[in-house]
Amino acid sequence: MISWVGIDISKTNLVVWVQPQNEGFDVSNTSQGFVELIEHLSCYEVGRVLLEATGGYERRVMAALQDANFNVLRINPRRARAFAVAMGKNAKTDPIDAAVLADFAEVLHASRDKVISPEREALRELVQLREHFVQQRDDNKRRLQQAQLPTAITAIKEHIRYLQTQIKQLEKSINQSMRDLDAEKAERLISVKGIGTVATASLLVYLPELGELDRREIAALAGIAPYNDDSGNHSGKRQIFGGRARVRRALYMSCWVVIRHQADFKARYEALRERGKSAKVALIACMRILLIRLNAMLRDGTEWR
Repeated sequence: MISWVGIDISKTNLVVWVQPQNEGFDVSNTSQGFVELIEHLSCYEVGRVLLEATGGYERRVMAALQDANFNVLRINPRRARAFAVAMGKNAKTDPIDAAVLADFAEVLHASRDKVISPEREALRELVQLREHFVQQRDDNKRRLQQAQLPTAITAIKEHIRYLQTQIKQLEKSINQSMRDLDAEKAERLISVKGIGTVATASLLVYLPELGELDRREIAALAGIAPYNDDSGNHSGKRQIFGGRARVRRALYMSCWVVIRHQADFKARYEALRERGKSAKVALIACMRILLIRLNAMLRDGTEWR
């Protein structure tokens, strides 16, 4: 009998539920707890283990389960909650959430997540730290416009200079780390005018499936695929929905550079604007084409065209 497993994750604890056996148990979110979890699940013929993305607390247990050759899938918590509401389960506790995930694991049609590698996790940490420092720097620049006290102005300027230095150092570390992860893929992405070091690292971290899926799947995964909004006689505007916001942020500025420096993208963007499309819609359309071409380039092992 195939079993389906849901795991509700917190900082210190893992609440596990196994269907259709209706069995639950708890283990700690530690290395010892992972050993106990794997030993317990080894008694079942597990079809899939489903867990939610919980701000990074899920990464270690996910890696441990992948190392033990379990089919593990991580989903956005909003999807799990929407499934629970659709099934009429409005109450929310850790065991209930784990049971909902186990039910969802059985009906969800999706492939397993990419294996978490130490190199990718190292690059993720550097990229996210840089994002945090950039956000702090930009916040300080806004504060500087409002500051009046000389002492405050001096302190803010010094902090901005410190953050700028740290950002530059992080970019050097990111450059080395992404080559440790996949030097060939990194070189191919950087070779594209407009795709810099940070954008390349972000794509490697947040979209590891790049080069492995078809054009529709990769666009949907990034959240830049237009979806229909039709019902009966109603024909609504197509719009993007869901996907990975950090991938879109990485592509946003890169696509502007591509539009400025590559004639075919510039012509596509201007044609859309002339047809009355807003700047945002035109940019998203170019982002989608850019991502599809990057995906094809990595998938086929060809140079950028």
